[in-house]
Amino acid sequence: MRLKADITLFIISIIWGSAFVAQRVAGQMGSVYLFNGFRYLLAASVVLPVALRSRRIANPPHEISRNQYKWMAIAGFFLFMGSALQQAGMVYTTAGNAGFITSLYVVLIPVVLFLFWGEKPHWLLVVAFVLAGVGAFLLSTGGRFEVRAGDVLELVGALFWALHVIVLGKFASKFEAMSFSVGQLLVCGILNLGIGVIFEPMMQFSWNMFFAIAYTAFFSLGLCYTLQVWAQRHTPPADAALLLSLESVFAVLSGWLLLDENLVAIQIFGCALIFVAVLLSQFKEWTSGTIDPDHLVEGR
Repeated sequence: MRLKADITLFIISIIWGSAFVAQRVAGQMGSVYLFNGFRYLLAASVVLPVALRSRRIANPPHEISRNQYKWMAIAGFFLFMGSALQQAGMVYTTAGNAGFITSLYVVLIPVVLFLFWGEKPHWLLVVAFVLAGVGAFLLSTGGRFEVRAGDVLELVGALFWALHVIVLGKFASKFEAMSFSVGQLLVCGILNLGIGVIFEPMMQFSWNMFFAIAYTAFFSLGLCYTLQVWAQRHTPPADAALLLSLESVFAVLSGWLLLDENLVAIQIFGCALIFVAVLLSQFKEWTSGTIDPDHLVEGR
């Protein structure tokens, strides 16, 4: 069972990484909020049957409380901010850059926990933060003192991904997972769609746009989230952390294979530093075996 779970998480990393290519395609067509709105609402419809089934078989039957509605709205808002900034960054940067810079949310989590909850980070996390900062700079600039606007948007988005994960870990774990997932996906989708209708011109539906929406909704968000919940119940947290951190690597590989995106040597070195920082930020938890699985749950 552990092997099947590990293989499942490995496949999830591939799908999540390749989803950055689909998002980049939509970004090149100038779509941010409407694209996000359609794919998150479609993803909610994919997860809804699973949530309804979980509610039916629960004993006693699961009821959604007012407190759960509140935290679904908060999680959905952070998910909206993260997804909107990530997709806006896709208009100006590559799939590989977006994948690696987004992965910095893992390093930012202990920083946010220290600033707002007073949780003192391990010294390894300080090292990870420095490595991640240097790596992000090299990846974005290629060694030149010029930062891409898209990479800045991705970095700010990573902060909201971190806030989203903290909400999941500290508060959402008190509620039934599938119904909470549907709720936050709906909030995120409605906010994106509402802003898109007001501020964006109506998107042109081409086959590429249709594929990008369908792929990210059905596979990256709907299927992967459901499989992740199952897989993380059957594999050690250290396995899950390592396998899911490969997402950023597959984002670069997918951009190279499918979009002909190339990195110079110093950018590859920056990617390596970010990857090491992500792994290092989890090292203390790996050795103690206390990684909170909810800290690994992330919508894309």
